[in-house]
Amino acid sequence: MDMILSSRLRDVATFVPTGSKLLDVGSDHAYLPIALIKAGIVSSAIAGEVVRGPYDSAVKNVADYGLSSQIEVRLANGLAAFEARDAVTAISICGMGGRLIADILEAGKEKLMSVERLILQPNNREDDLRHWLSENGFTIVAEKIMTENGKFYEILVAEHGWDNVTERDLRFGKHLATEKSEVFISKWQREIGKLEVALAQIPESNEHDRSAISKKINTIKEVLYGSGA
Repeated sequence: MDMILSSRLRDVATFVPTGSKLLDVGSDHAYLPIALIKAGIVSSAIAGEVVRGPYDSAVKNVADYGLSSQIEVRLANGLAAFEARDAVTAISICGMGGRLIADILEAGKEKLMSVERLILQPNNREDDLRHWLSENGFTIVAEKIMTENGKFYEILVAEHGWDNVTERDLRFGKHLATEKSEVFISKWQREIGKLEVALAQIPESNEHDRSAISKKINTIKEVLYGSGA
């Protein structure tokens, strides 16, 4: 699996249940489905791609690995890549903005009842995605934060079920804030630094904006250290 997957996709792959029928939305070169088949984690998969260039690349890669009988590459937008007869049990959507992933799920949400697990890797706006999941009957059962090429990435794993979540859970991730890994701490320390730079540029007379940024800084510090100090 390491042969073709980035660190980010290797981490995503660890959350795909063994024996799943996977739909990989925005599959690009179909690397994730190929790796999962080769590792014996899934026996069949659908690689969905809406852009012709990556679609053609995925078709070629699947054929080159001799997996055309196990991976079907489909040119389709989002969840339009599968139907009930495909018996998809897990969906992965990686490398897109959190808002876009939420929009993809919203556009095809009537299809999600039979899907057991969503493995989502937003590039930003994780809070928007968590909010959509919470509002639509999904609970986040696992989260991971990692770095690749100097950027922070979060992986959200969701299954059917309702959960009580707070605004803080939506922003920071309930599991991530509980674990407080070194990567999590680094991400939010960096965010504090950015906010402090912004705060220093706001005139003392602008109390409203200064107060809003100070509140954000204190909230992060409370999550990281248990206080606003």
